[in-house]
Amino acid sequence: LMQLQVVEGESLAAQMERVRTTEQVIKAARGEILDRNGNPLVINRQGNSIVFTAKQFPSDKEEEIAQRNEIVLSLIELLEGKGEEWIDNIPLTFDANGNIAFPENRESDVAYLKSDQILHLNSYATAQNCLDALIEKYSLQSYTPEQARKIASVYYEMHRLMFSERTPYTFAEDVSTQTVAEIKEKSDFYQGVEIEVVPYREYVDGTLAPHILGMVGAISETEYEQNKDKGYLQTDSIGKNGIEKAMESYLRGTDGTKRITEDDEGNVTTEYVQEPVQGNTIVLTIDKNLQKVGAESLAKRIADLKSLHPDIDYFGGALVVIDVHTGEVLASVSYPTYDISTYNKDYAELAKEENAPLWNRAMMSTYAPGSTMKPGIAVTGLEEGVFNANTTYFCGGPGGYQRYQELGLGCSTGYHRNISVVHAIEVSCNNFFFEAGYQIGIETMNEYSREFGLGQPTGIEIAEETGILATPEYAESIGTPWRPGDTVQYAIGQSYNVFTPLQIANYAATLANGGTRYEAHLVKSIKSYDYSETILEKEPVIAANLEISQSTLDLVHEGMRRVGDTGFCANAFSKIKNGIKASAKTGTAQVWRTIDGESKRTNNGILITYAPAEDPEIAIGLVIEGSTTGVDCAPVAADIYNQYFSGTESTMDLPQESNTLLQ
Repeated sequence: LMQLQVVEGESLAAQMERVRTTEQVIKAARGEILDRNGNPLVINRQGNSIVFTAKQFPSDKEEEIAQRNEIVLSLIELLEGKGEEWIDNIPLTFDANGNIAFPENRESDVAYLKSDQILHLNSYATAQNCLDALIEKYSLQSYTPEQARKIASVYYEMHRLMFSERTPYTFAEDVSTQTVAEIKEKSDFYQGVEIEVVPYREYVDGTLAPHILGMVGAISETEYEQNKDKGYLQTDSIGKNGIEKAMESYLRGTDGTKRITEDDEGNVTTEYVQEPVQGNTIVLTIDKNLQKVGAESLAKRIADLKSLHPDIDYFGGALVVIDVHTGEVLASVSYPTYDISTYNKDYAELAKEENAPLWNRAMMSTYAPGSTMKPGIAVTGLEEGVFNANTTYFCGGPGGYQRYQELGLGCSTGYHRNISVVHAIEVSCNNFFFEAGYQIGIETMNEYSREFGLGQPTGIEIAEETGILATPEYAESIGTPWRPGDTVQYAIGQSYNVFTPLQIANYAATLANGGTRYEAHLVKSIKSYDYSETILEKEPVIAANLEISQSTLDLVHEGMRRVGDTGFCANAFSKIKNGIKASAKTGTAQVWRTIDGESKRTNNGILITYAPAEDPEIAIGLVIEGSTTGVDCAPVAADIYNQYFSGTESTMDLPQESNTLLQ
């Protein structure tokens, strides 16, 4: 210590002043997302960012602030003149009358702006007070209010992100090469302004599964607090929803570090201390072509229904296709939809749409299942010995259910007299299932419904709603007594029952495979970025096993086969090619909607189906909001089957693993 501090102290201090070293983070690219066949869905591309570096950028000292302001305003005007965006996050905006105001839903940001960290203002300070304080703080008196607000927005963000030599500030992202050229031409003026080539997220087709893929965005204060111990910086991006959020820990790469050294003669050298490592590759269970066909078919079917019913303007829908032997989700469509690649540009309009295109109906909306509940009730009654193949219940047609006559319950599909279970499934006889529900009882029906996964979490990796399984306890929780009529209504998929299309599809898959319910999942495997290592290979997980007897399966499958072969879906399913036969059960659920300010009773069409009927491979759950019957869903299912069984799916082999013989 004596040698270093006293004997050589002056000499060593001089050397440190002559040589300045800083370290900067090199952002790693996120992992890519592929479909089950290796087709890319989300990839990375290189683009240009405009970055301020603290060492060369003019400081906020009095003698440099004017130069700093001119640089910032010049960059803003350059980008805006070319229709390009810069990062503008300050919670101040000019209203239609030209008055400065706080934007809606930015309370926490406004509080931060007023806080001691920025402006030292009281909580009751107005937007004009804030702008005046910013003008004073950053010496912006010579600028118009609009210019001052924009320049201050840059400083606000630089302060929030702790701009320093180690932490450069990104002023704008993904700018054009023409803009980059103009900045480089005036590099003497734009001191401390650099261009960095960085990876950007790109969607191969922004309309393909946007609700599943999700998106990446700047980390919020809350997200930063939750993740800073994992190495996240306030300048980082993070998955916001969908697979991007669910698989964040795998998709996020490992940042690198570069050391920048400058000597007293101004010579700069850069040394890469640690190279960045790209995040892992996520291989989804989704089939790109099946997803595309499902989305196009559902959109076309809804357009056709709109033309047939121009008075109905609330059509929407969702579908889920699932592998009956694994729980893999092969397609998941929500309609209306949007283009995720233009999300930021379109957000204001998308958020105002009444039909909520940003909402994932397939996993977040819940619907009464209607008559699609009946096959599950049939399984329950047969397995519990309440009725058998020869048992008949009387159907007196509309209003003809003999119990609870004051409720006026009856069959909407005909006058079937004495009818057995297979025929009741085929023709969707309400009166049979009213009596079946009465005889079985609510507790036993609930027991089986839970095993089928109705009103239960599916295990899917992204956000989902649980739905509601109608029970006396639920009725009590909302202050309503459970009435005998609720039990019989339960058996035809009404009462309080509401489930997601994903749950309905998984229920159909469980019926199809003989009673094994798998956890639904979207991730098939996870590979290292260079495919040299398999990080995870998803194996099917059994969530429940109903152990349904073969005799019961034969009866229920026969009833559903008739629906597809000669019943309600026969016309649509006759268009399925390659000799494929499909089984199905339609449903019509009554719902109340507010239309033109009035509450009106309308319908949703529901369909569960699987194919091939004799040896099922896939199952589908379909909902069309505003449809008069589940039969309306059948043409969409037929299109999906034609794609799946066509044998023309496009495949792309993954790069071969290293250290193996070339094939």
